Amino acid sequence: MSDAAAPPRATEAERARLGALFAELCAIPSPSGDEARVRARVVEVLGGAGWACEQDAAGNTLARRADARGGEGGAPSVLLCAHLDTVQHHGVPIEPVLVEPQDEDGEPFWENANEAILGADNKAALAMLLVVAERIGTTLWTGPEVELLFTVEEEPALAGAKQFDVSGLRSDFGYVFDHATPIGGIVVASPTYYRFEAELRGRAAHAGIAPEDGRNAIVAAAHAIASMTTGRIDAETTANISYVNGGTSDTTNIVADRCVVVGEARSLDSDKVEAVVAELVDRLHDAANEPEHECDLDVIVERLFEGYRHKPVSPAIAAAERALQRAGHEPAHIVSGGAADANAFQAAGFHTVNLANGTECAHQTDERVTVAALEGMLDVVYALLEEVA
Repeated sequence: MSDAAAPPRATEAERARLGALFAELCAIPSPSGDEARVRARVVEVLGGAGWACEQDAAGNTLARRADARGGEGGAPSVLLCAHLDTVQHHGVPIEPVLVEPQDEDGEPFWENANEAILGADNKAALAMLLVVAERIGTTLWTGPEVELLFTVEEEPALAGAKQFDVSGLRSDFGYVFDHATPIGGIVVASPTYYRFEAELRGRAAHAGIAPEDGRNAIVAAAHAIASMTTGRIDAETTANISYVNGGTSDTTNIVADRCVVVGEARSLDSDKVEAVVAELVDRLHDAANEPEHECDLDVIVERLFEGYRHKPVSPAIAAAERALQRAGHEPAHIVSGGAADANAFQAAGFHTVNLANGTECAHQTDERVTVAALEGMLDVVYALLEEVA
């Protein structure tokens, strides 16, 4: 495809459809593990556009056109993927509203009218792929064969994608659209991630009468955490303590005999993250062995997903670069401290590229996406499909 070729554009009807679908999908609650309602709506839209859907045991949904050629005769095929779930919003309704800018340089954007996430992660991509599916299914499509995959439970460490069998795919490579940074970003590296959960068990005693007979598990945990290096360790590596729980709030006269500490470490360098996890666990053991608050300690460490580094040039990345340029965006290779379904697919041997989709403040109550970003990614995907044809 020539760089000078005019990029394909969404029609005004498609842009209106995209906004309406996005608002509708965001308003359907789908926290991880509870995706049935939004999946049913996705399948309904796909069925109306002539797509056949199949669901695996985990709840992931793969869609193909009923007349798909299946790569016969060398026809190219590409996978496009979005996830159905969101992080928890604890029953707070999601009411998408379109906000007009307060100044002439601003852009209209979507946000939640209530104090909770919007769900643009990943329903911006979900709505976009449905509009693409409707164009493919209701027009004389001459582009590549497209496989659409909608995964469940992406937020809890890619649980759905890790259960998907990539061996049944017809495509040579695929794309996910799940990085909350400006359009143009191509994720070329993503971290390996470890989670740990430690339980410290001391000995209960009366805090006022015989505190010396107790061994305070909370104090031991506090000593361990205080000795840990957390936050950004270097440009590639981070560590975090996410949860601490021990004792009770209504019985201050008991030396706490139990405390749970949960945390994580991640790095683009697998050797570094293993060293960081080992150090975190060592700090827990050191604190548990201190005589004044000696505790028993159990630690569970899990490697929940593997990182990757793409080669600077691959057919999938090259096609993405060309498509972004044709749609008016400057491509940029970026590294990510987060993960997406691409991590799971890469680990399973299926080449997948994660593209930034222009959403902002993912997982936060001020999550938002501009109309320009929402529609801009639709144009990028239309260009992308021409580039892989």
